[in-house]
Amino acid sequence: MSLSRREFAKRSAATGAGVALAGSVGVLASAPGALAAQPGAGRPPGYGPLLADPAGLLALPAGFTYRVVTRTGVTRLESGESTPSNHDGTAAFAGRRGTTLLVNNHELKGPRANWPHPVPLADGLVYDPAAAGGCTVVEVAPHGDHVAEWVGIAGTSTNCAGGTTPWGTWLTCEETEDKAGQNGMTKDHGYVFEVDPHDRRAARHPKPVKALGRYAHEAVVVDPDPARGHLYLTEDAAGPNGLFYRWVPPHGFRHGRGRLRALADDAGVLQAFTCYDSGGRFVDDLSRATHTGTVYGVDWTTVPDRDARTTSVRRQFHDGEVTRARKLEGMWWGDGGVYVVASFAREESPVRHDGQVWFYDPRRRTLTLKVLLGVNPHPERDGAFDGPDNITVSPHGGLVIAEDGEGVQHLFGALDDGRTYPIARNELNIGTPQKPEYSEFTGVTFAPDGRTLFANIQEPGIMLAITGPWRRP
Repeated sequence: MSLSRREFAKRSAATGAGVALAGSVGVLASAPGALAAQPGAGRPPGYGPLLADPAGLLALPAGFTYRVVTRTGVTRLESGESTPSNHDGTAAFAGRRGTTLLVNNHELKGPRANWPHPVPLADGLVYDPAAAGGCTVVEVAPHGDHVAEWVGIAGTSTNCAGGTTPWGTWLTCEETEDKAGQNGMTKDHGYVFEVDPHDRRAARHPKPVKALGRYAHEAVVVDPDPARGHLYLTEDAAGPNGLFYRWVPPHGFRHGRGRLRALADDAGVLQAFTCYDSGGRFVDDLSRATHTGTVYGVDWTTVPDRDARTTSVRRQFHDGEVTRARKLEGMWWGDGGVYVVASFAREESPVRHDGQVWFYDPRRRTLTLKVLLGVNPHPERDGAFDGPDNITVSPHGGLVIAEDGEGVQHLFGALDDGRTYPIARNELNIGTPQKPEYSEFTGVTFAPDGRTLFANIQEPGIMLAITGPWRRP
């Protein structure tokens, strides 16, 4: 049942200040300078200042340590090839005998010849032999040493983020719209594929879940409530800006291992969101929100052609039909809803910002702005954060966010009282001493027991395991 504009406006008027906020993270204000306005600002949150790394890789607070799990050109798969490059979205699963299984995306776009270390074309696991991307599965022993790595899926393109499922699999997303004959591809791309870290046979003869649409996918989240079973998906695209989607399963459908793969290409309904404010006014772009705590009502509009045979999905809507946002990125389920990142907005958007995190409540059908990062005037300086990307809900409270901004790159946390704090800083300079450059962080995820935080430095491709005195920061 949709929430009409009239119903949302009536509810907002009744409560006076708008719909009550949901989720334990609360309203987070993390624009530069916001700490001074927060209660308790005299006591810095987090784990203390970051200490420079003598090895020049990762700065951490005192008491924390890191370990390199995989590194492109150094570690190798079971088959003998190098760990593929360009690590991106990652998820952790409990394996056998206390091991942790990590499914790691590799964001490699276009032909294999363009990349020194593509995902190997493992027998039976290849979708398109021309494509360089895919996923690997990394098994880590209880004591943290790297044990093994193998191909989960190959022959896909631009595997950016994705999402876990309640049944213990990983949905990997292609952030591309290349069709067969374009950019060297032999098959259409821009789909979601399922990878089972526990069963190497399950991903044989890869088949895209076409019911979820073909577009520049970023991330996906599954609503664990069996009464709904919706999937939410983000699109990282511009010209025009991308959309936030919901897939509604067909009547009687029940989720489980292998069931998405078995769906008909037109199964269920793919919808794009439409937002409106408490006065019932249509919101054209999420960048319009300039204050944390902003609440929008959400309705859903059916996508005409989800496979985008002639027109990209986001271009199938006229102005006034759907709400857009630049760089819709990572998502994570928590607190009964979906945390959704809009990484930044520039001239392609109505209002500029350096990052937003929203919370979608499927019960109330509302979208609440939790984090707003003001434009960072000096991204080359260590301090303010910008460009949030991958995100996870921390078992120790609040959010942990991977930064993909300009200049200095961090992992940072955000607390439910509005304060933010650094967790790590990338110190690997892949530029020059005169013009330093630091790759983005990706794939932030906690081990199932909450004791280890895994994260990636995308270039050249390094997976890290961070341990220390985790607590409520």
